[in-house]
Amino acid sequence: MRTNWWASGLLCLSGFLFIFFQNSLLYKMHAENIVYANNEVTNPIQRNVVLERVYVDGEISQESVKETIVNMEDFWAKYSGWQLIHMDNRKIVFRMQMDDISPLLKANGYFGITEEGVLTIFNGRPQKTNIIQSFFQIDLGKLESKTCEELKKGIPIKTKENFVEVLETFKTYSKGDKMELQSARVLQPVIYNKQAK
Repeated sequence: MRTNWWASGLLCLSGFLFIFFQNSLLYKMHAENIVYANNEVTNPIQRNVVLERVYVDGEISQESVKETIVNMEDFWAKYSGWQLIHMDNRKIVFRMQMDDISPLLKANGYFGITEEGVLTIFNGRPQKTNIIQSFFQIDLGKLESKTCEELKKGIPIKTKENFVEVLETFKTYSKGDKMELQSARVLQPVIYNKQAK
């Protein structure tokens, strides 16, 4: 019962924040002496829109577009599938959770192990300098020598299913009772710049 109340409260809060931010943008635009008639902006305004995509592997890509807003209803409809994260009089940031691994992993991601035996994702074949993310320490004594060699050479990551399968497989070889996830983010988010059409 307590969980349902908390979830309902969170849902109401999310709705309130969305309406608040939407009205906040309208207020800021009005403060810039822009007049609205039937949701139309009499003086079209430009905003930088940042689209953040968060992938299951933790990677975040950002796409930056310039939007000319003529009609607020059309603008909000265009980004209806996105979560509003930030908004001011220059920039609007939206976020979407992607049910896939990042393009970086698909192109060049490899599972491997560090010298300490920590299961790690590398940008390219395993080396000390190209760590993307570290997970948990593996009990190398439990691994077959063939599997250990595969990890040292690197296991390519091509799909989300492959990513999840490898994590689940090696979770059984982790040292300790709990899998401790630790993020060792080395790479900056991949940033793409596109102009809105």
